[in-house]
Amino acid sequence: MGKVIHSWEEMADILAEHRARSERIVSTNGVFDLLHVGHVRTLQAARALGDLLVVGINSDDGTRRLKGPERPFVPQEERAEVLAALACVDYVTFFDEPTPSALLEIIRPAIHVKGGDYTVGAMPETEVVERHGGTVVTLPFVAGHSTTDLARRVLANRKLN
Repeated sequence: MGKVIHSWEEMADILAEHRARSERIVSTNGVFDLLHVGHVRTLQAARALGDLLVVGINSDDGTRRLKGPERPFVPQEERAEVLAALACVDYVTFFDEPTPSALLEIIRPAIHVKGGDYTVGAMPETEVVERHGGTVVTLPFVAGHSTTDLARRVLANRKLN
């Protein structure tokens, strides 16, 4: 699992090598619990914007704080392994903070990507990305595809059987 980087210091060193080759670093972040087609399409579109894609995933503790005590459904190491297996993802790392701002201080992406359900000006990470000369972009939201909707459908189907 060489694509999953636990240490932010190691991530900084790896990305410095990419910057030295003038490669355009793209980042995104999220929980990525129950990976679905909306996630995959957004990750593929994000990767197409640069030379490599770094994905920050919310830690298990961070996910519980964000989504509630029943989440995540899938532990962080398994979520990271699934993401790292995607051809469009170059590196995966974790963050425990409420926002990815501290992680983005390390990544310093040329482009930081979020789904269309976010507003660039309202995201706390926008200031960090722009201060380092990057841009925050939103990609169209893939309607009808969310982990919450998927979990509801699974539970509804379980009740039917």
